[in-house]
Amino acid sequence: MNRERTVAAAKSTRNDVQGALELAVFAGGRVTRHPLPAEGRVSLGRSPENDVPIDDSSVSRRHAIIHLGPPIAIEDLGSANGTRLRRERSAGPTTKLLELQPEQGKTMELAVGDAVNLGSTLIVILPREGAASAAPGQGPGQPIVLDPAMERLYALAERVAGAPITVLLLGETGAGKEVLAEHIHRRSPRAQGPFVRLNCAALSESLLESELFGHERGAFTSAVQAKPGLLETAEKGTVLLDEVGELPPSIQVKLLRVLEERKVMRVGGLSPRPIDVRFLSATNRDLAAEVKRGAFREDLFFRLNGIALTIPPLRARIAEIAPLARAIADRTASAVGRPAPAFAPETLAALEAHRWPGNIRELRNVIERAVVLSGGDTLLPEHLLLDAAAALPPSEARPAAAPVEPRPARAPAEVAAPAVTLPPAEAGGGLRGELDAIERKRIVDALEQCAGNQTQAAALLGMPRRTFVARLSAYGIPRPRKGKATR
Repeated sequence: MNRERTVAAAKSTRNDVQGALELAVFAGGRVTRHPLPAEGRVSLGRSPENDVPIDDSSVSRRHAIIHLGPPIAIEDLGSANGTRLRRERSAGPTTKLLELQPEQGKTMELAVGDAVNLGSTLIVILPREGAASAAPGQGPGQPIVLDPAMERLYALAERVAGAPITVLLLGETGAGKEVLAEHIHRRSPRAQGPFVRLNCAALSESLLESELFGHERGAFTSAVQAKPGLLETAEKGTVLLDEVGELPPSIQVKLLRVLEERKVMRVGGLSPRPIDVRFLSATNRDLAAEVKRGAFREDLFFRLNGIALTIPPLRARIAEIAPLARAIADRTASAVGRPAPAFAPETLAALEAHRWPGNIRELRNVIERAVVLSGGDTLLPEHLLLDAAAALPPSEARPAAAPVEPRPARAPAEVAAPAVTLPPAEAGGGLRGELDAIERKRIVDALEQCAGNQTQAAALLGMPRRTFVARLSAYGIPRPRKGKATR
């Protein structure tokens, strides 16, 4: 009996660890992150039908599958350019680089931090942001909360977590809405259930309906078997509807019915299925204004807005910038096999003086790039490559913390993008010019992929729309006409 308890405890620990993992994909000059489930399979490939689509020509349409056992393993699906594991193993005084290329159907076991090449694209399994960014004095899995306004916000979230009320999370892009949503889930009576995220802006209307509600076999051409939707798979747990303001009107109607009846009808189904799910939603839009202009249903707005919690932007949380930067630097250095770097005092001053229009997401990209570029044990201001035009004026550098109160949902007005004065890529020289050329190509590629839709292209790059538009002007990229792609 004692042995059974020990084994059960070990399995529980492994599941807790795996449930706090994410997949970092380094492709096309940028890094994207994808939370990994505690168990199951995650498909990788160039096709958008994969769980993690990777837009790179060296990656096959169906390239590989990650099995989240335990143990964690990766299976090659007969890709054209192979799947290679690069792991350094010590053998006495020497270090040997191990490269494995499995045959189709063969698997190889992975450890957290292992680097795997899919063609020329690099993927790494890392601890998830919330789990690896704990500050001193905060347990693992806890977000960094040091600003007084954020402390009050999280204290309120603790009280809200225990009630079945719907929660609407508001704030700028990258401010930490998803981290707060997961914190609410972990503090709720549903903590042992699944926490399921859906980015409402990332899928077309037809795919969104199938992902949310599921479908029956034969409901459409490619529906070769029945599939439960996300709302069904989140039974006894929590669903986060991210970018809920992007929901098409037809999906809004069906979601409202689910919220009212607590039943879901699969696409092609004949009878609804009962569900027991808590709903959280997040947006950077002003939903009240969207209701007024008829873009969002008023009844759905009231149903989602049980209580609204607004997350302050990073520039209003100066006390959290340094510890967040250190946590990100430690993770990045560990992933590339380096010791954690120190921060020069002037580097921290530059970080705290920056406006951070992209909030924590932008901070993460800046620090990861700085760790790669530094090549040493200390991060200096020149490694950050921050735009001087995006620095906060002295009057805004250390704003007073505003009180956090629940209120009707009105998202804060989007901050005007700073005046970006980047030179065109052709005129740049050295490292800066190379980075400008890479970013310019990313923007052009994103516009082509999104058929010229600037809002979708900005979302694809994880960039606020106004910053994206400013980059178009800075790089001399013509703004596409509505409905026409740049070619």
